[in-house]
Amino acid sequence: MLNNIGLPGLLLIAVVVLVLFGRGKISSLMGEVGKGITAFKKGVGDGSKEDETEDGALADGTAARDVTPEAETEREKV
Repeated sequence: MLNNIGLPGLLLIAVVVLVLFGRGKISSLMGEVGKGITAFKKGVGDGSKEDETEDGALADGTAARDVTPEAETEREKV
């Protein structure tokens, strides 16, 4: 269905969206999308700093610890 839209169809869709929402609303929406992408990239960068280093220590200097609950019965160990 989307394979045969073509350039005239895309231009028609763009004109309809522009008429419905107006230039100001679309530009503010694109600004919010840009801020969201910037915040996402910053979050990914901050998350990689918190990952473990090669020696098992975290970025803040504390050692990583295992928080896996222990199995209580033989059946749960399997």
